Amino acid sequence: MLHFIQRFSQASSKMLKYPFTMSMGTRRIDILSLKSSLHQNLFLFFPTSCVFPSFPVCMSKTRWYHTSPCSFKKKQKQVVLPARPPSTITYLPDSPKPALYITLAGLIPFIAPPLIMVMTKTYIPELAFTQMAYGASFLSFLGGVRWGFALPEGSPAKPDYLNLANSATPVVFSWFAILFSEGLSEAIVLVIIGLGIALHVELFLLPHYPNWFKALRILVTLVAFFSFVVTLLLKDIYPEKGPK
Repeated sequence: MLHFIQRFSQASSKMLKYPFTMSMGTRRIDILSLKSSLHQNLFLFFPTSCVFPSFPVCMSKTRWYHTSPCSFKKKQKQVVLPARPPSTITYLPDSPKPALYITLAGLIPFIAPPLIMVMTKTYIPELAFTQMAYGASFLSFLGGVRWGFALPEGSPAKPDYLNLANSATPVVFSWFAILFSEGLSEAIVLVIIGLGIALHVELFLLPHYPNWFKALRILVTLVAFFSFVVTLLLKDIYPEKGPK
């Protein structure tokens, strides 16, 4: 037993003489030191035939492999959206001064009748009729503008069936409004429909007008629409004055 302890202590002292170094930064192992120390220590306890000769070979063939998680997500491409064109109404300041001032003055017959009714707190059929008649006349004027815009040579609007037939559409609505003027509310509704159809045709179906003219058309149509709506509401709110 004492002899076995002495042999074991000698083996331990010999193992301490051989360094076992590992470099974490470069991942290298001193295989030769490990191989020699294992050979000598195992030879002290076991016969030579018991030691596996392939063990150092297996140790020398140790490899380190780097693994990282794979990313299968495709990089999404940033879609650049085209810039939206400015709204048509924003071209209103670009209108020629004479056209702008005359258009603003032409809004007075639309605004004055309902304004007077609100001030007097009475519904006056004569004022409502003058407002409707002015709206019908304005529809006829819009038809003439389209016709005159298509006739000159070099105009973007050609004098074809599409342009000339659409120029007659507002005239038809104004004619029907005058025919049904005895029913004043129905006549006003016809004028409103005619203004809406004319605006739709000029902005979307036949977009040949300059942008400033389209802005003026939007302004006039909105003012006329709200003034007619106010007149129809005042008929039910205020008492009627004068002959029916």
